[in-house]
Amino acid sequence: MEPADSQPGPAPSGAGAGLVASAARTGPVVLVVHGSRDPRAAAATHALVRAVAAARAGVDVRASFLDHTAPAPGEVLRAVEAAGHTRATVVPLLLTAAFHTRVDVPAVLAEARAAGLRLPVLVSDALGPVGDAVPPLLVAGLRRRLAESGAVYDAVVVAAAGTRDSAARATVVAAAAALGAALGVPCEVAYASAAPPTAGAAVARLRARGAQRVAVAAYFLAPGRLYDVAVDSALAAGAVGVSAPLTDAPELARLVLARADAALDGP
Repeated sequence: MEPADSQPGPAPSGAGAGLVASAARTGPVVLVVHGSRDPRAAAATHALVRAVAAARAGVDVRASFLDHTAPAPGEVLRAVEAAGHTRATVVPLLLTAAFHTRVDVPAVLAEARAAGLRLPVLVSDALGPVGDAVPPLLVAGLRRRLAESGAVYDAVVVAAAGTRDSAARATVVAAAAALGAALGVPCEVAYASAAPPTAGAAVARLRARGAQRVAVAAYFLAPGRLYDVAVDSALAAGAVGVSAPLTDAPELARLVLARADAALDGP
């Protein structure tokens, strides 16, 4: 017989009941991130896991990594299946729909299927813009981190990791345009690798156009080597401040859940 203090409480009602029902409907949410040798990156991912779990009562959120860090996505999905869940939703923790989204994530799911996974798995869009749609929550998260930096600015550089994929870079441009419009200041893009301009070059360009105080919005989910490259380049060129990566921003946690919900409701 259970002790009296462990008896089930009343069933949730109102908004709380809706959140619990939504969590049950979505099933576990498995975040898939590229992975990094830098321990700060994994710490940021786990912080986001906690933020997502806090944003929706009852949701089961788990992290997985494509490289450098365990556990792998297939391992996490097998654990979800073994726990008796009837579905899972994979959310790629990526800000652009580049190679990792289009190739790596489908490949690891195919590998898991070949190894015997039978659990139905939905895969959401990445967290960045899709087509012409820039998520307002993404813009809000970038604004939050800029405000937290304490910088006073009249122009902004959006600094991303970088990719050779022109379509993926176009989504960074779209995000920068949306951020600039929301802030009411000129906004340029920059990349830490794979494509020009560097953060320093973008800062110099804005200053040459008359900007007096250029801040940098970090278009990164987590700190790491490329984030450090962008920070060093920007500050050397005279940037007045660089924001922290999005990490566990409340807006990012809500965006993860929105992506998971959209995957469930989609075709």
